[in-house]
Amino acid sequence: MNDDSDSQLLPILPVVESWRDSCMPATIESHGPAARFAWEEFFLGEIRNEYTRRNYLHAVRQFLSWTDARGVELTRIAPMHVGAYLDESTTSAPTKKLRLAAIRAFFDRLVLRHVVVLNPAQSVRGPKHATVEGRTPEIGPTQVRQLLGSITSCDVVASRDRALIATLIYTAARVGAVVRLRLRDLLRDEATWSIRFHEKGGKQREIPVREDLRRLLSDYLALAGAATWPTDAPLFRSAIGKTKSLSDKPLTPGDACRMLKRRLRHAELPMRLSPHSFRVAVITDLLQHGASLEDVQNLAGHADPRTTRLYDRRQRQITRNLVERISI
Repeated sequence: MNDDSDSQLLPILPVVESWRDSCMPATIESHGPAARFAWEEFFLGEIRNEYTRRNYLHAVRQFLSWTDARGVELTRIAPMHVGAYLDESTTSAPTKKLRLAAIRAFFDRLVLRHVVVLNPAQSVRGPKHATVEGRTPEIGPTQVRQLLGSITSCDVVASRDRALIATLIYTAARVGAVVRLRLRDLLRDEATWSIRFHEKGGKQREIPVREDLRRLLSDYLALAGAATWPTDAPLFRSAIGKTKSLSDKPLTPGDACRMLKRRLRHAELPMRLSPHSFRVAVITDLLQHGASLEDVQNLAGHADPRTTRLYDRRQRQITRNLVERISI
């Protein structure tokens, strides 16, 4: 048993060692085993999202290079150094805030492993910046109905597409979370259904399934023969070429985006729309109809309500309505 486990680890070890050797700053490497362990634990263990890992790695390496160039040892880094580093940076305010978040999170790990006593970034405030409206193009309720209504075929691929698009619409989920769904994530009993999403940072959340989405999912699963699938089977499977049958492989986010583009073209809707457009539409619609910001934030899976506000297009609608009332 142990021999098998060891043999499975052998291909991984050179990758980890290569990553460590190429990415670990000299100031961490030379500071002893606790610092090296904290570095690997933070970047290889705690951070699971590759995009976040890459951004945090770049931010922390830059900061440690900055302190090293000024002769500041790791254990002597103070809040004034973090503040000075941010002040000297010529990047945008959002980028500075991201870098501060990365430095703060990494030093939390160093404190946990007793490499440093206090986190020098904990009390440093990031730059203020105005919250602006997001750039994702919005889709209106009429366009949503037009899109779903345009998928008229009765084959399993069309049924899958209807169910996937409806899942994006009626859960406000990210496309990556939707295509990662497994059959076991569809929680069903006689009275209610819900979907368990696996989000960024390993977080999970359950969203109730409304009746119209339930019907579309039921139709899709029946056509796909999901009764014989194992529980870990992908919920949304890719198609086999141009056939009207499904493989046993999951759709990728790219597959889902390409499918949506085909469906938009067929429905004669703007091609600039994307899966994220549904999140914009749902968040704006709920806020417009009186839902609280906190409830909408929880539905969207946002850690910060300011992120939810980026999706809110009510101010744009108010402006449009106002100018339409000009009687000159």
